[in-house]
Amino acid sequence: MNYLIKTNMLDCTFRDGGYYNNWDFSSKLVNDYLKVMSKVGIKYVELGFRSFTSTNFRGSNWYTTDDYLQSLKIPSSIKIVIMVNASQILNQKNILKAVRLLFNSKSKSKVDMVRIACHFHEVNQSLKILKELKRLGYKVAINLMQISEQADKKILEVSKKLSKTNLDILYFADSLGSMKFKEIDKIIKIIKTHWKGQLGVHMHNNLGQALFNNIHCMEQGVQWIDSTIMGMGRGAGNAATEYFIIEYKKFYKKKFDIIPLQNLISKNFNDLKRKYKWGTNSFYYFAGKYGIHPTYIQEMISTGFRDSEIMAAIDQLKNNEGSKYNVDLVRAEFQKDIKMKKGSWSPLNKTKGREVLLIASGPKSEEYLKAIEIFIKEFDPYVIAVNNNVKINKNLIDVYAACNPLKFIADINSFKKLTRPLVAPEGILDEDIKKKLSKIKILNFGVGLEQNTYKFYKYGTIIPRFYTLAYALAIATCGKSKKILLAGFDGYGANDNRTKLINNLIHQYTTSKGAKKILAITPSSYTLPFKSVYNLKS
Repeated sequence: MNYLIKTNMLDCTFRDGGYYNNWDFSSKLVNDYLKVMSKVGIKYVELGFRSFTSTNFRGSNWYTTDDYLQSLKIPSSIKIVIMVNASQILNQKNILKAVRLLFNSKSKSKVDMVRIACHFHEVNQSLKILKELKRLGYKVAINLMQISEQADKKILEVSKKLSKTNLDILYFADSLGSMKFKEIDKIIKIIKTHWKGQLGVHMHNNLGQALFNNIHCMEQGVQWIDSTIMGMGRGAGNAATEYFIIEYKKFYKKKFDIIPLQNLISKNFNDLKRKYKWGTNSFYYFAGKYGIHPTYIQEMISTGFRDSEIMAAIDQLKNNEGSKYNVDLVRAEFQKDIKMKKGSWSPLNKTKGREVLLIASGPKSEEYLKAIEIFIKEFDPYVIAVNNNVKINKNLIDVYAACNPLKFIADINSFKKLTRPLVAPEGILDEDIKKKLSKIKILNFGVGLEQNTYKFYKYGTIIPRFYTLAYALAIATCGKSKKILLAGFDGYGANDNRTKLINNLIHQYTTSKGAKKILAITPSSYTLPFKSVYNLKS
């Protein structure tokens, strides 16, 4: 055990925890937190990201501006850390100008240290960010992500490159939450071959191992270690600060008064955990065990996948390099725009001037099956099923539709059994998925992604999220339908975040140029105009 090198605890609750509430923490909570951190003896706190404007709502701790920091009551013992995603800056035309747009000089800011979150392929360009931040006067750390997926040679190469810079701290993150002591030791040894500066770690808790990994890293002389209150953080979260303090106290034989932190947890964070339900579970454990990116799990849970669907997706991802499969196609919080790949099928000849019925498999929809089938037979709408398990007579369905890459992974076996054509964007499908679907008829209708946007073309569409409802609405619209009817869209209840998300997608659609009139014909908790399926004749 290396007791000579003291470890710095860095609490990053509001930065990592912000994935659950869009970084929208109240100033009162942040001030109470800062006061408590000072009392318990934690010196470094990472209050959030420093970011450019987002098209979606983000709270104060997404931007963590200097004006915001000025408004807080920061105890003199506390050092403020913020994180910036390298990609946010590297995507700008002028990297140095982008840095200066986000950061004032250190003399005009309460920020003491900036952490650059960086993928391995971004390191070379990120050195420009490092250089400019150092020129502005900041202490700088680079946080290397997904290090467990890198070859030893690559880690050695990057650590050698960083050893030749004026970087203050080299961090690495166990992004997949899968690392154990032996692997940690190997990575530390490789890094230290060239890197002689301070080292930091950020451990995720997929395997329930984050706290033990933190303790082990202390024993190995790692100088910077992260934790969050109650482990609050993306996916399975992190090591819990309240537990890590106890171990730190024992390790360094220091006195810490943890009562203020327990009071803060009782007063604020217990309620937050009940609301957002972060933390490890069996799905995150499987993800950590098989090296699957936790974003897949969080996205499936947040968008309402059934437990059986999540397990089916895990079974597919563990056999198809789940750490490398294109996570940009499914992640919601940093979704990049994706250029539309034009398809080869157009709905125009099928839906022009007709009513289109979108049918889902809401639990209550079975009560109305007879009425829905009678309506289809009498009025002949073009029927698009947005779930594979809708209960109506399959001969009444014209096509199924799907666009979410995770749905294809989770439901691949049910997709293979479809007897009607499937409308899907082949351009975003993994080659393995295409191979498995080779025996069904796929109508290739292209899709692209742009936040808050619907655009309609003959052979494809732009939608704001890879939700089948959004894709199906666009199919009907691109096909110049007369009207769009919805059946079986029960929703999740008025107060559920998923209902709010779908309502937002519907609102974005109805306010888009070219949108068609929408009418729900079975009960729904979504904000939709309604007319009973039993009264459509009038």
